Amino acid sequence: QVQLVESGGGLVQAGGSLRLSCTASGNIFSINAMGWYRQAPGKQRELVASITSGGRTNYADSVKGRFTISRDDVKNSVYLMYLQMNSLKPEDTAVYYCYADWYSSSYDVQRSWGQGTQVTVSS
Repeated sequence: QVQLVESGGGLVQAGGSLRLSCTASGNIFSINAMGWYRQAPGKQRELVASITSGGRTNYADSVKGRFTISRDDVKNSVYLMYLQMNSLKPEDTAVYYCYADWYSSSYDVQRSWGQGTQVTVSS
């Protein structure tokens, strides 16, 4: 199992910045990829950014050039992933969820989710 805990959300004015963190614990060496989704009220959950174990990143068009996903090496049995969000816009307001895809066996991939953290951008 992989457990995820997010932190770093909050209220910020348009044009400001926030950094979200996601701490992964448990079977962290089985993680293949991690990333962030967000869900705004009345909208479907959408993929914001992802990063593979090899460091390859992917971004939604709406956040390219403004958001940066990164990760640290494993330390003290946890794995940290970040989402640096700059030039925030009111439309970035949402609950942000981190996820991790991990191998439960040689053939099976599971997905774990964090509890979500609220990001609110005021105009």
